[in-house]
Amino acid sequence: MDGEPARRSGPAPGRRTARRAARPRAVPPRRHPSAALTVAAARPRPGGSRVPPGLQRAAGYAWRLLVVGAALYAVLVLLGRLVLPVVAVFAALVITAILRPAADLLGRVMPRTVAVLLTVLGALLLLAGLLSLVGETVAGEWSSLGHEFRGGLDRIERWLEGAPFHVRPSAVSDLQSKLGSFLSAHRSTLISTAVGEAGRVVEAVTGAALALFCSVFFIHSGSAMWRWGERQLPADARPVWGRAGRAAWRSFAGYTRGIMIVAASNAVLVGIALTVLGVPLALPLTVLEFFATLIPLIGSPIAMAVAAVVALAAKGPVTALIVLALIVVIGQIEGHLLHPIVMSWAVRIHPVVVALSVTAGGILAGVIGAAVALPLVSVLWAVVLELRADGDSA
Repeated sequence: MDGEPARRSGPAPGRRTARRAARPRAVPPRRHPSAALTVAAARPRPGGSRVPPGLQRAAGYAWRLLVVGAALYAVLVLLGRLVLPVVAVFAALVITAILRPAADLLGRVMPRTVAVLLTVLGALLLLAGLLSLVGETVAGEWSSLGHEFRGGLDRIERWLEGAPFHVRPSAVSDLQSKLGSFLSAHRSTLISTAVGEAGRVVEAVTGAALALFCSVFFIHSGSAMWRWGERQLPADARPVWGRAGRAAWRSFAGYTRGIMIVAASNAVLVGIALTVLGVPLALPLTVLEFFATLIPLIGSPIAMAVAAVVALAAKGPVTALIVLALIVVIGQIEGHLLHPIVMSWAVRIHPVVVALSVTAGGILAGVIGAAVALPLVSVLWAVVLELRADGDSA
């Protein structure tokens, strides 16, 4: 009909609005603020150049490394000012690693306190007996050593004057006179140096007493002390610290006991060889070899070099050459037999890492740093392996 409005072919406006309201709208993904900053930094700017992503990543690692390096430097400076207590605690941990198995064994049949006291007193008596034996040996051979050394020096002079060196006799006498004049001219400096070293002896005795004091408590209740320290941490951090602490102690104790066995084996071999060759002061040189082996790579050769000098002065160049040959033989036995077998329960470290660790420790802190560097690296690597294995299993 003419009066009726024309019908629309499409849907009514109300239905179209309802369908649009019912249709889900796509929500754009939310970006992290750091991602937005990265995109904004990578976007080319007017008048500037686009920063490569590799350079951005390198810059991020660089400032993080700077922060870590500054923190490590602060820790090293603090430890440098607290050398005595730090070395004492390290020595106490070494004593604990050596004596705790004996204390645990005695603790099965007697109270823990009595077992710890018997273990510590027995170790002190053993050390005192060894030192007294060394002193008696030196005192008993001292009178004959003077004649042997004087005769050995005469033999060395004749050896240097002959083939293949052909050193002039006047050169040897000039060297002796120069040495005597140097000692007389610098006598006051040498005396002041000796007095200064006497203060170092007092510090060493104080550090030894502090180490012994701490080791008694570590042996008696070290586990309880560690559990108390764990309880002071946040609850979510305790499992990680527990695993890291157990891995660190296993590595440190294994390394300490292993190096003690290696040092004792080296000392026995050197003592037998020096005794067979008739080198004087065989027992003191054996004890020197034992303690020198505690410094990997460089300790044993230095001790054997001292033995070679004594053999040269007392027995002549042939015996000294034999002692020098022992350096090579014992080094091969130590490197290819004792270390792979005895150190199997500790963390295995590549020889290059061992050399670099000992060298860096010696540069930073002298003899103490060279002795401490390798066990520290071993502990750190054991902790890294433990946490990495736990992360992979998770």
